[in-house]
Amino acid sequence: MKKYLTLTALALAFAVGGAWMITRPAPPGSLTDGLLPGAAQAQEATADTAAEPAIDISTINDMVLGSPDAPVTMIEYASFTCPHCRDFHADQWPQIKANYIDTGKVKFIFREVYFDRFGLWASMMARCGGDLRFFGITDIIYNTQEEWIAGGEPALIAENLKKIGLTSGMDEATVDACMRDEIMAKTLVAWYTENSARDEVTSTPTLFIDGVKYSNMPYDQIAPLLDAAIAD
Repeated sequence: MKKYLTLTALALAFAVGGAWMITRPAPPGSLTDGLLPGAAQAQEATADTAAEPAIDISTINDMVLGSPDAPVTMIEYASFTCPHCRDFHADQWPQIKANYIDTGKVKFIFREVYFDRFGLWASMMARCGGDLRFFGITDIIYNTQEEWIAGGEPALIAENLKKIGLTSGMDEATVDACMRDEIMAKTLVAWYTENSARDEVTSTPTLFIDGVKYSNMPYDQIAPLLDAAIAD
């Protein structure tokens, strides 16, 4: 998936329509119930800007699997709404995990990319469960991508992601609190923007093996690169 959305554009998307702040009234009792419509929310957010905590991207942790002492580090930049990332997760990822991560040869870092607000929402849900639940929720998000994002209707997508959070074992209050966390959303956007600018990530999935950048490729091309890095 080749897209690029700037910090300004993502922040605007969040203010007028992201993180459940959609522009029409929500049904009573739903996840969006009680939130201001998008325009009013944006105006109120502008008025309260001085009182908001400063955005600190150092509070965002990388999500890591594998031994910290592994000889090779692999980074995947991926979007939760990217079909190519879904396919990578279904095909290449299980083999990489079984043959390299679980065997202690590779430390794996997953970094989210936000090409759209739904990818941001999915990231917030995955991170809501903390380090222990993140990769399990990621599995569900990718395995059911076509279902939870079907139709592109924001309110329905919000409810679908909430169900994923509940399925993972979190309670409703925890899920709601995570998904209403505007500061977290803005911090994640700033974190992603810095990462993507530094590493020149404009498509997903993008892979790094010990700092060397690669585009998406099949497992039989990834494995020799990992083997060579391990042998060095």
